[in-house]
Amino acid sequence: MTLTSPHLGSPTGWTDARLLYALEEVVETELNRHLKVTKDWMPHEYVPWSDGRNFPGFFEDGEAWDPSQSKVTEIGKIALVVNLLTEDNLPSYHHEIASLFGRDGAWGTWVHRWTAEEGRHGIVMRDYLLASRAVDPDKLEQFRMVHMSEGFESDNRHSMLHSVAYVAFQELATRISHRNTGHQSGDPVCDRMLSRIATDENLHMVFYRNLLKASFELAPDLTMQAVRDVVVNFRMPGHGMPGFERMAAQMAIGEIYNMRIHHDDVLSPVLRHLKVLQIDGLGPEGLKAQEELGMFMDGLDSEASKFDEKLAARKARIAARANA
Repeated sequence: MTLTSPHLGSPTGWTDARLLYALEEVVETELNRHLKVTKDWMPHEYVPWSDGRNFPGFFEDGEAWDPSQSKVTEIGKIALVVNLLTEDNLPSYHHEIASLFGRDGAWGTWVHRWTAEEGRHGIVMRDYLLASRAVDPDKLEQFRMVHMSEGFESDNRHSMLHSVAYVAFQELATRISHRNTGHQSGDPVCDRMLSRIATDENLHMVFYRNLLKASFELAPDLTMQAVRDVVVNFRMPGHGMPGFERMAAQMAIGEIYNMRIHHDDVLSPVLRHLKVLQIDGLGPEGLKAQEELGMFMDGLDSEASKFDEKLAARKARIAARANA
């Protein structure tokens, strides 16, 4: 994909390779900052191992899973499965970003560091779910096999710039989803674990957000178009898992992740921090993308308000039935 910028005056324009090279120094700076502020942690320290016991199979004393064994709320179970299955696709995510960003220099160091940190999330979540018997282990494994067997392809694999824009929002979306899941799980152990994961996700967001800021300085028109495309067509990486639409609807009603949260807590903070809708000096295509982005955000806010009203009415009906 060839990219062009009015600010360089180059006849060849921007390409993914040129952008990668131009951003290398920024990546190195952000990588060093990340390594200074991040803290290593041990997944096994967040798992209630003393709650664990054998499942049926090879062990004669194995105890079959039963819903009554779980301390987690129903919405917590749904969200935990979605969050874990999303993390399970890490091999595909690594392949995607390694192909786009490369494995050399600061880019490659970041790719591998990010993968290693994300790997902890899947490890600790699965161990917690099995040790605490929070969900049906057979169904969890069946879901994992189906999800990973179908493979994963990013909507933004065609462009490094689109991919940087996407992960700047997606990492924050993942952080919010984990934190809300923990708050509504009904289990303090789960809440503490997901809080630790959310801290990582926030640092990953900051890395990509700062990289996106540098992209705006290099190629503002192209970056604006990439942000517009990503925001308008945003999908969470778990959208291909079995039953995702139904589970996403339940998570929306359960206030784990919905349109209001997406608008207020994910899209708006990143756009506001980067002052995306205030950037001036754009060319015709950049200006068009900026205007379309603003209109989309206004429309999303209106749709979120309609959702808020429906959710409030639903809560009122439930409360009325409970008090009848």
